[in-house]
Amino acid sequence: MHPHFPNDHGDGRVGGPFHRHKSIHSLLGGGKVADILLWKDRNLSAGVLVGATLIWYLFEVVEYNIIPLLCQIAILAMLMIFIWSNAAPLLNIAPPRITEVIISEHAFQQIAETIHYKLAYIVAALYDIACGKDLKKFLLVIMSLLILSEIGSSYSFTSLLYLGFLCAHTLPALYQRYETEVDHLAARGSEDIKRFYRRIDSNLLNKIPRGPVKTKVN
Repeated sequence: MHPHFPNDHGDGRVGGPFHRHKSIHSLLGGGKVADILLWKDRNLSAGVLVGATLIWYLFEVVEYNIIPLLCQIAILAMLMIFIWSNAAPLLNIAPPRITEVIISEHAFQQIAETIHYKLAYIVAALYDIACGKDLKKFLLVIMSLLILSEIGSSYSFTSLLYLGFLCAHTLPALYQRYETEVDHLAARGSEDIKRFYRRIDSNLLNKIPRGPVKTKVN
């Protein structure tokens, strides 16, 4: 039996086509990650963007392989620790120590639980859509997957990851800054899509024969 997740929609929604009842900062999970995505700390957000761009450049443009890169990073880190450890008694400084945050068991458990929950949520949502309960949503997902398939065949996996990162790193901040204009355009686009679907529904979908709907017995 597939897992069931409660609907996020509830009372106290904020107006607009997206029907938000939480702030963008809360929707992004709050905390440091949301601050980075919304560019609350410009220096840190810019550093993350530069780091991601450097990684994409190494793998996509320079065509670095992951194993040689990891080995060279490990060699550099070991040389730095070796020099630091041997120079610490001479310079009267503390030797390097690996912080608990890097190898924290609790942090790894939280990451694993988050990935498991998100994956189960996506699988459950796709299962509900695949059952055909909402034909409009079913066709929309099929079209989205076809478009994603065409995009994936034209770009490498690294470029797609970097493109996704750029969208996640810039779109929330841009939306927060131009929220009124984006909501207005989204509302107009939503109405156009609804009119197009009603036209398709009346001319094509309603002509598709369907089996009798079974009523649930309480």
